[in-house]
Amino acid sequence: QVEVLPTFHRYEPEVVAVIGPDSTRLALTTAAILSVFLIPEISYEATLETLSLKRFYPSFLRTIPSDKQQVKAIFLLLQRFGWTWVALLASDNAYGRDGLDALYKLLTASDVCVAYRGIIPINKDANSPELHNLVRILKDVRVNVTIVFSNRQSVRPFFEVVVQRNVSGMVWVGSEDWSLAQTIWQVPGIQSIGSVIGMSVEKIDAATERTGRTEAGGGIRGSAQLDCTQRCTGCRSISTVPDMYDAQASFNVYSAVYTVAHGLHDLLGCASGVCSKGTVYPWQLLQKIKQVNFTLYKSHISFDANGDIRKGYNVIMWNWSGPSWSFNVVGTFSVNPDSLSIDQGKILWHTKDNQAPTSVCSKACQPGEKRLQQSRHRCCFSCVACPAGTFLNRSDLYNCQSCRLDEWAPVRSEACFNRTIEFLSWSDPISWALLTPTILLMLLMAGLAVLFALNASTPVVKSAGGKMCFLMLGSLACACSSLFCHFGEPTWHTCLLRLPLLAVCFTIFLSCVATRSFQIICIFKLNVRWPALYEAWQRRKGPVLFIAASTAAQAVLCLAAEATSPSVPRRDYGAWAERVVLECGPIASASRTAASAYTVLLSACCFALSYAGKDLPASYNEAKCLTCSLLLQLACSATVLCTQGALRGQVAAVARVLSSLCTLGALLGGYFLPKAFVILLRPHLNTPEHFQMAIQRYTRRLAA
Repeated sequence: QVEVLPTFHRYEPEVVAVIGPDSTRLALTTAAILSVFLIPEISYEATLETLSLKRFYPSFLRTIPSDKQQVKAIFLLLQRFGWTWVALLASDNAYGRDGLDALYKLLTASDVCVAYRGIIPINKDANSPELHNLVRILKDVRVNVTIVFSNRQSVRPFFEVVVQRNVSGMVWVGSEDWSLAQTIWQVPGIQSIGSVIGMSVEKIDAATERTGRTEAGGGIRGSAQLDCTQRCTGCRSISTVPDMYDAQASFNVYSAVYTVAHGLHDLLGCASGVCSKGTVYPWQLLQKIKQVNFTLYKSHISFDANGDIRKGYNVIMWNWSGPSWSFNVVGTFSVNPDSLSIDQGKILWHTKDNQAPTSVCSKACQPGEKRLQQSRHRCCFSCVACPAGTFLNRSDLYNCQSCRLDEWAPVRSEACFNRTIEFLSWSDPISWALLTPTILLMLLMAGLAVLFALNASTPVVKSAGGKMCFLMLGSLACACSSLFCHFGEPTWHTCLLRLPLLAVCFTIFLSCVATRSFQIICIFKLNVRWPALYEAWQRRKGPVLFIAASTAAQAVLCLAAEATSPSVPRRDYGAWAERVVLECGPIASASRTAASAYTVLLSACCFALSYAGKDLPASYNEAKCLTCSLLLQLACSATVLCTQGALRGQVAAVARVLSSLCTLGALLGGYFLPKAFVILLRPHLNTPEHFQMAIQRYTRRLAA
């Protein structure tokens, strides 16, 4: 008859702690039952992550790390060697399937792709069609790295089939259950399968490992001395036992026994020298076991809140370089925080150059190339260069991102760069090369004005137009000053003055030239046929009216241009990819073209009038010089009109300034410099007698 107690608070069981069992499947059952009674259960083999759930298994602890840590270690190992194209295999039990699911979940959340997931059937031999089909699929997926999360019983026939089907040159990543199992490395021909790298629970030096030997009055070897009454007889060094003996499992058992001993030692107050004889309840012992913290042969023993031991893994690698099988510890995985360290010098790969094999579906793209996914696996892709104006952000390898408006990027770029702001700066060497002749030209105009003012009563100055010369020189100087508006960062004022100042002042000069040429033609050619024409021209103030009307027409065109399309500073982002052009816009419009065309038309009129007077007396004939000057001015104007849409930025500003300089210099040189030459170097030609003789020779030539 079973007596049902009202509470377990004072329940005195025959057993206060359980060590074991040695499998995950059995531990799931015992942990569920013992947790009802809060009897501490310390497993040395069960690694299933589910057992860490204290809601279901409050009294379960273990001296072997959880599979959760092993999965993290394998994941970090894959990342360490850049293996992104792998296959996952697991045994058909709770250990394998749970490890497979946890690892798959972690890999799919990263940049590692799982080419194939397979289950190794249990209780099969090397003749099993299922195993042969599994290996065939593994060869077809063409991966170089396969992770085998399995127990040792299931994985042996699998590797027998791998050897039979001549699968070689691969990397096999093993879980801790089989990576050091003797039954696996004894498979005939397994040396040919490639490199085997696996996980192994952290071990202490086997030469110092001893099973629990105690001496009467000596206590347990550890961080605390226990007053025990039993003697261990027949205890041996673990390193002297046969190979079949699982040294690591033995040390896990050893650690579990010491854990219970330390819990009892603390619960009974043995630290004072005398242990209490009171009743030990399982739930009391459970609390003490959770708090143990001691060192056992250089191995630290303590548990976290989930009852998992704070212990990492060794990364081991099989070594066939000697006469028999051995392994090297090539790295370690530590917890809290999780970290993996690998000693590359200890690794012996199966490759000819002893370099780590690669396992990728597609080779990495070149910098600045995005990935174009070709299948459901994101690791399988083709590479497409990011076009100009876009860049590849390393956080998103599948899309090229556009640069901002004030940035640029070349083809295959991984970053955007600030665009250079371009304008004709005052400090640029080309600016100084243009400003120097501009200033010299203005000084020359001022000098000519002074020279003509000092010789205003001479025939040369009078024939050049008299007082009109000063208006012409002033307009040229004003037009020359407009060139300064092309230098420096454009502002609203410089953009507004640039076109009207040049066009209006240039129109005044051309109008004066046209008026003077027309008057001379009237005097020498038209006065014979229409004698009243010149008289009416002078009486009605024709020169003033023509100059004023012509200038007013140009002013109206300039005002219309500013009204319809105001010239304001603007940034042109479309001229060049790497530069932003800071200019006055718009560059070309119908009204601005009309203002320029009006100047060209007026130049053509001046050219026609000058050419018509080519046979006049030499003192009044500037046809040669003025014709060449006007031809140069027409050529420069035509060049500016034709290239104003093609040239942009600094080049366009230089072209406009250079064209204006050439025009102004040519007109100044063609009209005023010959007269200055006569005044300064040929004073005998600057007399009324010389002019009278020239007129008489012209009259006689006409009469003849």
